[in-house]
Amino acid sequence: MLSGKLNDRTGNMQSHQYQPLRFTGNGGEYFRIWIVNLCLSIVTFGIYSGWAKVRRNQYFYRHTYLANANFDYHGNPIAILKGRIFAFVLFAAYSITIRSDLIEGLIVLVVIMLIMPWLLVSSLRFRLHNTSYRGLRFSFHGETGEAYISMLLWPLFSFFTLGMLWPFAHQRIASYMRENSVYGNVFFKFAAGVRRFYKLYGVVLLITIVNVFIAMTITRVMIRSGALHIAGEKVYMVNVAVGISALWAYIGLLLVVAPYFISRMQNLLWNQTKLGSHIFTSEARARELFVIMLGNVVLITLTLGLFKPFADIRLARYRLERIGILLDGDIDQFTSGLQGEVAAIGEEVADMFDVDIAL
Repeated sequence: MLSGKLNDRTGNMQSHQYQPLRFTGNGGEYFRIWIVNLCLSIVTFGIYSGWAKVRRNQYFYRHTYLANANFDYHGNPIAILKGRIFAFVLFAAYSITIRSDLIEGLIVLVVIMLIMPWLLVSSLRFRLHNTSYRGLRFSFHGETGEAYISMLLWPLFSFFTLGMLWPFAHQRIASYMRENSVYGNVFFKFAAGVRRFYKLYGVVLLITIVNVFIAMTITRVMIRSGALHIAGEKVYMVNVAVGISALWAYIGLLLVVAPYFISRMQNLLWNQTKLGSHIFTSEARARELFVIMLGNVVLITLTLGLFKPFADIRLARYRLERIGILLDGDIDQFTSGLQGEVAAIGEEVADMFDVDIAL
């Protein structure tokens, strides 16, 4: 399968070597980190959350390998805490004003929307600058003005067109984020057009409609058959029927639509991404993701949430290990060359981005 894809996408199978991502995280190890993070965050009323995020990210990054070398995370807990305090203040300001005065609440909401693209760009810069592979850091070079077009203007147009422009907006956001991401001094490239996004969202919409129709049909059959009773009387109340339909629809969305959308979107984004002449691939499958997500939901419920860290590990392992890269040449030569070039021009963004916006 990979050979076929390589022929179709490069036309030169001999020059590329496939290297999959490998994840070595362990549920038992991560559970100890997770439970300590949870307890200390509660005891400190959230102050420890910055350190908790650093510990969590370092565990996942350091257990993710490509070509026998792992990634790393260098985030500053104080910077993360500052970002979370800022986000909390914004949320609190909106929550308080919207309850006391609708107009003031809407004004605060508009202000939040106007600064949101800047916040997202700051967060992207922080996240990538604090991510490294083989000692070489990533970075984000997107312009704030372009972010306002991709992350505010197009989503607003989507809202006013009742979602019809959302696939276009999503494509513009994905393109902006990926084509402005850099490893060393090499930019990522993103080739997925708008048509691919509309096709995926069209299938998701069709599945959702079928799911809702099935939910309504099941509810109608149960009511008419007398399966639903209260004190011996049949239930014909509209609100009960709507509630049952909503429950069935939610279960369908969680266990059918979500795995399909997550797997197909991952494949769409990574199969159309390059780093120089190196080509990324993704082969996530909806049915396999469905089994993992269903098992996670059941086990988290049965253990009253204690299975959550194990579920995170299971999901991360599956999604990461379905991603690989078709290397055009030797990865050691590629990274060594970049390290020399970056060292020559200096680190442009060393400590400029010291706030991680927790959205």
